[in-house]
Amino acid sequence: MGFRAISLINFKQNILPKKLLIYKVHVEFSKEFLEIKKEQINIGIKSKPIKGEANKEIIKKIAKHFKTSTNLVQIKSGHKSSEKIIEILH
Repeated sequence: MGFRAISLINFKQNILPKKLLIYKVHVEFSKEFLEIKKEQINIGIKSKPIKGEANKEIIKKIAKHFKTSTNLVQIKSGHKSSEKIIEILH
């Protein structure tokens, strides 16, 4: 049993992301684009800001751009704003 626990710990350490990226995000509605300039991401989305649909689309687009899982992208502030702060574990 001890060997198995050690193996799982080592396995988890090998798959943990290595970098934490933090970006400011500016959202525009009724547009389709994603551009990154230094620490700012400008993104256009089609979803309406109803029941978190816009935030879900933002997370999906950013995860796809950085080729990572949506679970590794988090909105840290600005959930109800067009100006957000996001963290990406990459």
